[in-house]
Amino acid sequence: MSEEASKAKPNGPSLSYETLKKLSFAHSTVYICLLVVWIVPGLALATSIFGFIHGVGWILMVLLILLALRARVVPLRTATAVAVLGGIAPFFGSYEFIREGRRRKSSDSSGGELAAEASVAASGTGPGGR
Repeated sequence: MSEEASKAKPNGPSLSYETLKKLSFAHSTVYICLLVVWIVPGLALATSIFGFIHGVGWILMVLLILLALRARVVPLRTATAVAVLGGIAPFFGSYEFIREGRRRKSSDSSGGELAAEASVAASGTGPGGR
């Protein structure tokens, strides 16, 4: 196997932030469905089905979020919300993905400004430059 091929191949499974976010929202949707069929009388079979999907979905989300935490795709706060609180109500995890997305967006926009300021300061053409 060539050196380039071994570099291109990832060392382990990894998921993107966006994929995990979509999976979290899908899990929240399943949970909403579970709550609805649980409240409506006579839907015991649907309650069992959505309960099973929610349980298996939560277990899978915990495994995936721990892999993502290890790969530094998500911060500890988001991983905790998904893994710990997700079994009770996955809305906590979905909220944390929204919050983290906003934080990333604001740091990306401010990061560009900081990089421009740093290059001006390094070149010495800014207000304090000679």
